[in-house]
Amino acid sequence: MNKVILNISMSLDGFIAGTNDNPSQPLGDQGDILQAWMFSGEEISETNSFFKLSSTDKNIFDSAAQETGAMLFGKRTYDIVGGWGGSHPLENIPVFVLTHHTPEDPPKGATPFTFVTDGVEQAVRQAKEAAGTKNVSVGTASVAEQCIARGLLDELDLHIAPVLLGKGIRLFDHIGKQSIKLKSTKVMEGTGVIHVKYDILK
Repeated sequence: MNKVILNISMSLDGFIAGTNDNPSQPLGDQGDILQAWMFSGEEISETNSFFKLSSTDKNIFDSAAQETGAMLFGKRTYDIVGGWGGSHPLENIPVFVLTHHTPEDPPKGATPFTFVTDGVEQAVRQAKEAAGTKNVSVGTASVAEQCIARGLLDELDLHIAPVLLGKGIRLFDHIGKQSIKLKSTKVMEGTGVIHVKYDILK
């Protein structure tokens, strides 16, 4: 059975982007350090040669990519990165975008995009169907928060950068009023990052 997994880089104090995130700096002020681990080595990712990682980080990055059958993002992230020019860096994986309005002229590229306008439950359902036996990777704070609040998220796959950003876009600000119990399943030190995995206990 496939799972819905939040896979995201963050600061130690819980931010996934700095302030002033925009198309010219998608991770905001000082936010590049959050994803610096993806470019901290000499080993080329099997997924996309754009990523050059250390051996440990490459194994973690590529393993997650190989187990991913669909990705789910919010419209704000999609807009900030310009729809990845129509081709997401993780090639040949369908992307589902949760939005209130379908864009009129999305960029054309290699990635199949689906815009879901009838809620996060439908977005997750469609993404899981497309993923088949593989997992759905969530890469947006707002969508992750909605999934957590509705019991739709199964795991957290967090990549924690050694920085306290202090301000920006925080990951877990809107997850509902109930506490969420987790089970730690993996902790591994990479190059300028700590990789942490949790199961969400339901």
